[in-house]
Amino acid sequence: MLAASPAMKKDYGIRTGSRLFEIPDDPDIVIVSAQMSTYLEISTEVTRLFHKYVPKESIHTYSVDESFLEVDGSERMFGEAEEIATMILKELEDTFHLKAAIGIGPNMLMAKLCLDLEAKKKGVAVWTYEDVPEKLWRVAPLREMWGIGPRLERRLNRMGITTVGQLAHYPLDRLEKVFGVMGNQLFYHAHGIDLSELGAPIIQGQISYGKSQILLRDYHDPSHVKHVMLEMCEEVARRARSNDKAGRTISLGIGYSKTEGGGGFHRSRSLDQPTNITMDIYYTCLQLFKEFYEEKTVRSISVALSNISEDTSIQLDLFDTGRDRKRELGYVMDAIRDKYGSDALLRGVSYTEAGTALHRSKLVGGHFAE
Repeated sequence: MLAASPAMKKDYGIRTGSRLFEIPDDPDIVIVSAQMSTYLEISTEVTRLFHKYVPKESIHTYSVDESFLEVDGSERMFGEAEEIATMILKELEDTFHLKAAIGIGPNMLMAKLCLDLEAKKKGVAVWTYEDVPEKLWRVAPLREMWGIGPRLERRLNRMGITTVGQLAHYPLDRLEKVFGVMGNQLFYHAHGIDLSELGAPIIQGQISYGKSQILLRDYHDPSHVKHVMLEMCEEVARRARSNDKAGRTISLGIGYSKTEGGGGFHRSRSLDQPTNITMDIYYTCLQLFKEFYEEKTVRSISVALSNISEDTSIQLDLFDTGRDRKRELGYVMDAIRDKYGSDALLRGVSYTEAGTALHRSKLVGGHFAE
């Protein structure tokens, strides 16, 4: 489910992210296929609309349905930030018949928090630094804070931190000791302080390349799981190469089927040298899979490459003399796929019953482009 109506959530307990087989067979429920190609076209047109209010360098497209606009300097033409927000909302509805919400803040972090925690309920909302104690520090559970996921939340909870206010008042040196530079960022973000420029990552130091997917069916055979892992490692490596990046830390996540109680594992391993070679990533994932897999049915897989650096050089290996050619081959394969389509070159495993890459190459955003 990409989206569920409020009535659906209230009456049937179905939420965004639910699987289609979980939806009751009820005549009052209408299921509509996602029209992803149309969605992307409208998203592009909405961005063009923003150009009427700010120059293109003041627009950062955060995702297909969210953007940051820096309106400083537009006041003389359109008024203050709230007035501009109201004008944009009206034009979105008049032109595209779309409802939207706008959060306003002194930086990207505050604007995003304002959007998620208040503006989505009322249309337009404004947060200032003076609002931090009253609005931000009360946020709980911690996963409601942008940039804090379930795993980080659990670690903070074990330290006795359950609200953003407690995080803001936790000793900075202890946060830095536990989380490194991330601890410093968590501390200042809990005070609403974000010095990143428009378009920069909100949480610096978290740049990584990853791919995750919920499988279309349960995978009982470990060899089939490995086939999908190889496809995903190929995609992660390709994303890194597309930005001329390489990484030292490789992470594998495996989620087990709910029919066997769910659960799973997420483990990482760091290499001596950064890489964006598909098979380097895959062999590391195989090691992690062999060590932590519990012979259960698999329903989800995730692969990530982090600890990123520029791919400007390669460390030669006396025992792997073809390493430089493997790296070059990756870029050549990427160029062919960029020109002729992602399914122009696929590994043999993609043509087995376990493979998913061939099927997913026909999708846009994970859905058929209707």
